[in-house]
Amino acid sequence: MAGKPKLHYFNGRGRMESIRWLLAAAGIEFEEVFLETKEDFEKLCNDGALLFHQLPMVEIDGMKIVQTRAILSYIAAKHNLYGKDRNEKTLIDIYVEGTIDLMGMIISLMFQTTEGKAKQIALIIDQATTRYFPAYEKVLKDHGQDFLVGNRLSWADVHLFETILMTEELKSDVLSKFPQLQAFKTRMSNIPTIKKFLQPGSQRKPPPDDELVAKIRKMFNM
Repeated sequence: MAGKPKLHYFNGRGRMESIRWLLAAAGIEFEEVFLETKEDFEKLCNDGALLFHQLPMVEIDGMKIVQTRAILSYIAAKHNLYGKDRNEKTLIDIYVEGTIDLMGMIISLMFQTTEGKAKQIALIIDQATTRYFPAYEKVLKDHGQDFLVGNRLSWADVHLFETILMTEELKSDVLSKFPQLQAFKTRMSNIPTIKKFLQPGSQRKPPPDDELVAKIRKMFNM
């Protein structure tokens, strides 16, 4: 019997958080190995575990997979969260790429100055409410189903839900003009595996604080 997936990253969100979300949504338990120092990172590099000397890295099914998109697509395909055919898979890719764009803007906030952070938040909210959320609102309305693709839970739904929650941390009423997304959020919140991940004590990570950012900067010579 294969062991639990093992996630190698620092003890924070970053690009690993979406991987945690997808595993949790699939009902898969996982272990985490937190990098605390520059030496921890260098050891992974020197051992050949990081092909491009980048995190995240996940040990799963006898492989050490790097590159976030590769990790996510592997997990999605393995756990039937990647559509039933080529057309559905393509739609999932499209919707995921959109949320990845918005998510990247949010992740980069941790490295901004106070002034830069305020400008970045304003840009994120503007892009979310005028570009990205209207697109997903239309998809859900036109599709007329509970989920984005094929009326079954997919990687696209999990990633959109995560993105919504992270954007709401910046502006709590960001969904006020999007009734379809509000209903979508409620449905997703009540899926048992996701509901469990939302509870206190789960492996879901909080927003990064100054201490974590300082540790990351030191670890990667930033």
